[in-house]
Amino acid sequence: MSFAGKTVSFHTLGCKLNFSETSTIARLMQEKGFQKIPFEQGADVCVINTCSVTENADRECKQIVKSALSKNPETFIAVVGCYAQLKPDEISNIEGVDVVLGASEKFKLLNYINFSGKNTHTEIHNCEISEVNSFVGSYSAGDRTRSFLKVQDGCDYSCTFCTIPLARGKSRSDTMENAVENARRIAESGVKEIVLTGVNLGDFGYGIDIDKDTKKRKEYTFLDLIKALDQVEGIERIRISSIEPNLLKDEVIAFVAQSKRFVPHFHIPLQSGNNEILGKMKRRYQRELYADRVAKIKELMPECCIGVDVIVGFPGETNDHFTDTYNFINGLDVSYLHVFTYSERDNTEAILLPGVVDYSERKRRNKMLRILSAKKLRQFYEQHLHQEFQVLFEHENKNGTMYGYTQNYIKVAHPYDEALVNKTMPVQTQSISEEGFVTAALVAAAV
Repeated sequence: MSFAGKTVSFHTLGCKLNFSETSTIARLMQEKGFQKIPFEQGADVCVINTCSVTENADRECKQIVKSALSKNPETFIAVVGCYAQLKPDEISNIEGVDVVLGASEKFKLLNYINFSGKNTHTEIHNCEISEVNSFVGSYSAGDRTRSFLKVQDGCDYSCTFCTIPLARGKSRSDTMENAVENARRIAESGVKEIVLTGVNLGDFGYGIDIDKDTKKRKEYTFLDLIKALDQVEGIERIRISSIEPNLLKDEVIAFVAQSKRFVPHFHIPLQSGNNEILGKMKRRYQRELYADRVAKIKELMPECCIGVDVIVGFPGETNDHFTDTYNFINGLDVSYLHVFTYSERDNTEAILLPGVVDYSERKRRNKMLRILSAKKLRQFYEQHLHQEFQVLFEHENKNGTMYGYTQNYIKVAHPYDEALVNKTMPVQTQSISEEGFVTAALVAAAV
């Protein structure tokens, strides 16, 4: 069926994985004739890709639906993604929603679009999450500088605060062949940087790749994947979006340290710096292993940028537990923090745990760690002033200023020059601006 002449818009919430999947859904629709237009223009079809991690997901979804209908009251509204898998009935009660698609159905959206008018009742199409076992390779498009490449989905871990396994199912991976082929397609589009994405990236390898000779399922490792991607011509940089500390092996760190394309930047979830709280969270490591991973990285890549995820206000987290976490992170050679205030999630173990932390106290702890993060980032930037780096400049123009990132994720500001967009240029870092960016000058030989 052709949808020539019809328009579609997208609104994506949440993680890099969602952005890669939205792009894939968009490509599938464009192949059938849809024209993709901005959300603000009121398309014939509006696709809202939701997130289960986002606080107040129900309210957020309602606001987006209302906004879409204000631009075109007849727009056919499809809500997909993690929140759609977890709470389809809640979404179906939002006025104006035509179809709700769960984890496996979202890529089949074309089958559910009705152009005879808006549905009189919201249709829900989702299966039990235990039945979701397919993998759809995805990558984002539209950004001239970087693309998010999905190589893994789902998670077999059972962290007590997390709904992701309920929303995305068991861990499964792309084939090596398809992951590499998608990277080649990205390179051919002119994009210079790939960000590897997945729910639990380090678990890559339990996929759907069948050996032609033995007819058995092939098993790869994350190390096998990054070695293969390192050979893809046309890509200048590859970043690892996030990897669990217990899956960040010495061999992976050593490979990145000497890689042609993988950059010295890791984002490693910690969640708590106190072993008792880590146990209540059912994390698969203790803080000593985390400290060891940071030390190993810095031993091989002193310039490496290390980001940290941390949750404050988890049930049972006392002031002593929090102080322990604060002091532990303060003593680590890390570069910045992503701080999350714990919020209750239905159908998780944590919601039943005793020791609920008052919300005002959760906010206080969050603020303390955000201040610590700002200090850590400034220290990291100060360590790298008056040095030469390669910066990949982006297209954004903010009041005559453009930005780019060094290999080790220092955000650099420079007077806007269209000729520099999507180009990697040598710069000399100069100073830290009031806004927290590093100013830099092009190296004379490159001008």
